[in-house]
Parts: sequence; C-alpha cells; structure tokens
Amino acid sequence: MSGIQHVPPRSGQQFTITHGDYTAVITELGATLRKLTYQGHDVIVPWNADQPVPCTNGELLIPFPNRIQNGTYTFEDRTYTLPIDEHERHTAIHGYGYRSFWKLETADEQSTTLSWRVPGIVGYPFNLYVTTTYSLKDDGLHIEVTAQNLDNVDAPWALAIHPWIANGFDGFGDEIDAQNAQCRVTIPARTHVKVDDDLIPQGTEPVEGTKYDLRKPTALTGQPFDDAWTDVEHDSHGLTTASFERPDGMRVRLGGDRTITSFQMCTGTGFAPEKHPSGVAIEPQTAYANAFNSGEDLIVLKPGSSAKTSMFISAEFGF
Repeated sequence: MSGIQHVPPRSGQQFTITHGDYTAVITELGATLRKLTYQGHDVIVPWNADQPVPCTNGELLIPFPNRIQNGTYTFEDRTYTLPIDEHERHTAIHGYGYRSFWKLETADEQSTTLSWRVPGIVGYPFNLYVTTTYSLKDDGLHIEVTAQNLDNVDAPWALAIHPWIANGFDGFGDEIDAQNAQCRVTIPARTHVKVDDDLIPQGTEPVEGTKYDLRKPTALTGQPFDDAWTDVEHDSHGLTTASFERPDGMRVRLGGDRTITSFQMCTGTGFAPEKHPSGVAIEPQTAYANAFNSGEDLIVLKPGSSAKTSMFISAEFGF
C-alpha cells in the first residue's frame, strides 16, 4: 500500500517472554496468548499474528466466558441486551476483551502486563479496569487477571482462558480427531453440566459411571466433547489442575486458584478442517455458560472492589 512504511500485524504488537525451557508470545489484541513452547515444542496451538485468531486460540474470555442465551440477561433487576455474535445458536459468546487492543503497562524478559479499560459496551456498561500479567518461571506460565470496579454500582464478572492444547500432530480434519483419541485427559471434577442443542446449561449430573468421569487419566475415545465440568477439586494449596498427555510424551498441566470453579473442554470434532486446531481446548473458568442469567459461580464486583484470578500452564516430558 503506497505511503505506508510499516504496519504491525493485525493482532498488534507481539510481546515475547522467555525463561528457562519456556517461551511465550502475547498479543496486543486481547492480551491473547498466541504461542507457548517448552523445549522448542508447541504446548498450545499457535497461530499467524497477521491472520484472524482461528478458533478463540489463547484468548481471555472476559467479562464472561462461553455463551449467554439469546444475548440477554437480568442482573440486579435490570435487563441488558448484548449483540448476538453466534447466530446459529442465537447467543452472545466469549465476552469482549478479545476484541480490543490492550495497553502495555510493563514488560521485561520474563513477564508482561497489559490493561483494558472496559468501554461503554451495549449490554455491559459497567466501568471496569482489567489488568493481565503473563510471567514465566521454572514451573511454567503464570497468568494473573485482576478486575477493579470503578463504578458506583455492582458489576457481574466471570472469566476463562481458551488455549488449544497442542496434540503434537500437524494435520487436518478427521486425522486430528484420531490423534486426539491417542491423548489422555484428566479433569478433577465431580459434576458434568448438561446442555441443550444450543449448548446452554440445563442442569448438572454426577460424572460417576459416565463417559464424563475424567478424574483419572482417560483416553479421548469418547469424543466429541464440548462440555463443562464443575465441582472441581482443589489441592491443599488451593489449586485445581487438569492435565493433557500426548503420544509424544509431553504432559501439559493447567488450572488455577480457588476462583476456578469449572473447566470447559472442546475437541473440535466436526469443525471445518481449516478451523480445526491440532489439539483440544481445555479452559479453566470462574463460571460456566450463561452465568449472567443463572448466577451460578458469578462474581459480583462491588463498587471500588477487585477480583483476582491466577491460572497456570506447564509442561514436561517423560511423565
């Protein structure tokens, strides 16, 4: 284009951090985790910085994860209407933080912090200031998200991160599903969330005796999955940890602190080949789908208060 000397990638500036065996790349667009490697191997499915994010890869889902039925919700006796952006299911999906360019606050070799002041969004007019810090340590990637309510009214809040954990295979279509079936997943949760055809929750059920019992390492032969699990188990340090074991000998662990109350997992089965990541999405969440309506695990931010969630992703070979 004549007269333009240089333009950044469509996902904005790229912030690369490194420590030991790990390297991560975070984008200005959405404070999105675009790439994470361990000993040179992809831990998550990366994507081209100059192309649209292919399948929510690595995005932060704020101020709500997953879907809101019909794009409407009632909070403290007032009804709000959000734009419909998943038309086939008539839902609002995955919030708005991923659509905006965030502001760089601090950066060094091992960490970066970006911020987002929530604009006047139709259907979410609440005045929040959000910061996200990505930092690499010996034990992997740590992600800390803090939301502060600058308003004089309560605000609803929930979040997740949406990494596609790489299965170590670079393929397309049904071949990806076959590779996923050779992987094993552990999700430490006692309850499965039942959904309707639009993936809106319709109650819960115990995982005991069903294909949804993933409390021990389980081969992904029962796919497809696009499901949430709740009643998650936290250890003595307050952490909940899911794991993904690959045929190449890598095990990926991810989870978060006590604010993480559920996991969503999507195998991508049936996705168009060009949009089917070579892996499985495993998403730590503070609340599952339609929380703005159900109130289930919803965080209510009082004026002047803050909410903080800490998450992590780590990898190892030879487990």
